[in-house]
Amino acid sequence: MSATSKFVEARPWQRPWWKPAKNNFLTFIYMVVVHVLAIVGIILQLLGLAGVINYSLPSMTVVILTLILTFLGGLGTTVCYHRALSHRSLKLNKFIEHILIFFTILNGNGSPITWVANHREHHAKADTEEDISSPRHGGFWWAHLRWVYQWPGSDIKKWAPDIDRKQYHAWEKALPFLILVSLSWGLVFGWQGFFWLGAIRLVHSLHFQMVVNSVLHLSPGSVMGEDSSRNIWWLGPFQFGAWGENWHHNHHNAANVAKFSRSWAQIDIGWYSIVLMEKLGLAKDVRRPRVEKT
Repeated sequence: MSATSKFVEARPWQRPWWKPAKNNFLTFIYMVVVHVLAIVGIILQLLGLAGVINYSLPSMTVVILTLILTFLGGLGTTVCYHRALSHRSLKLNKFIEHILIFFTILNGNGSPITWVANHREHHAKADTEEDISSPRHGGFWWAHLRWVYQWPGSDIKKWAPDIDRKQYHAWEKALPFLILVSLSWGLVFGWQGFFWLGAIRLVHSLHFQMVVNSVLHLSPGSVMGEDSSRNIWWLGPFQFGAWGENWHHNHHNAANVAKFSRSWAQIDIGWYSIVLMEKLGLAKDVRRPRVEKT
């Protein structure tokens, strides 16, 4: 292997943006398809609003279902994938855990095994050249989207041996089918349902969760060797069910606690959901910040 090839292999952001890692070709195709469909859907909606074509706004049923799926997918990401499985900051009732995994996959966030392995490696190597999604080294678009299909994937046995189990591998096998369902099932409500319940919803969820890797690691004035994570309050509403992920600096300062907010003014939907589940007996061993007495 040439010196140039070794350099590119060690720094995957040096690859052409259109060239996925060899085991991520289908992920790249998904990214292209979902963005193209979302753009088509938005253009059709705008033409309909302008009266150029006969294309009405989505029905209230479509709107409500889109919001529900977005919320549950975001909640699954922040509570199940992130706080429970990746950092073990709480234990979820197994039925609830797998329900949340189902909705997280429908939200386009991949299998729990891959997500957890990648995330744990990110924390272990944050802000270094070995960080899987560092904007400091790879730039904004690497951290925001490109790493998803150009990072070859973290070693499961090294980073996620505790969930390298049949129950989680089953979700990995079901993932392609569930993604196809997520993209297409809205067609039962017409073309508006197809686009809004499918690609538009998935693209929205993708970008407003990926800001955690990009925008929330772009601290102005941060220097090499310093933590680049930051809190941005106004991102919360856009993250919807994953609201709480926007307190990312809090999280990096204490990654093993389930509560990302640090004051009453910091809204944390994920944390409120955890407290509710704890009271209902659906979550236990919840790790709280040391400063919190209750």
